[in-house]
Amino acid sequence: MTFTIRDASANDLELILAHRRRMYEDMATSNAEALDRMQAAFRPWLEERLRQERYRHWFAIDDVSGRVAAGTGLWLMDWPPGQYEQNPYRGYVLNVYTEPDFRRQGLGKQLILHCLRWCWDNNIRTITLHASHEGRQLYEAVGFVPTNEMRISQK
Repeated sequence: MTFTIRDASANDLELILAHRRRMYEDMATSNAEALDRMQAAFRPWLEERLRQERYRHWFAIDDVSGRVAAGTGLWLMDWPPGQYEQNPYRGYVLNVYTEPDFRRQGLGKQLILHCLRWCWDNNIRTITLHASHEGRQLYEAVGFVPTNEMRISQK
């Protein structure tokens, strides 16, 4: 199979939302009500960032069927310039999803590499993500490394 990578647009909002939900469903980390709340809150967030070009998304399209086989997103986060990097943005990879019948064909890797090339070409030098257990090997294979990030969440 051959695939073409294309940029997403605001017209792809519903597809991005659907992929995001299915990603969480596949990880079995949430129930339907929690996913409904997430979708409702994520929709306006995504609409705004797509409009501002602060969220990018790419799809792998099956050249034969024309179906969307996979997608990945990139949020350009405001970041204060530091002593080693002065760019006011960092990249955050999210919404990485491959349709079940297209898995294990390297599409996730192709999309991540495409995303990284876009970042390097646009002077985004630091890119982070949170990997699922299933995705960790892919991200490590393209150069992502664990960091010492810490977190606290109010319950």
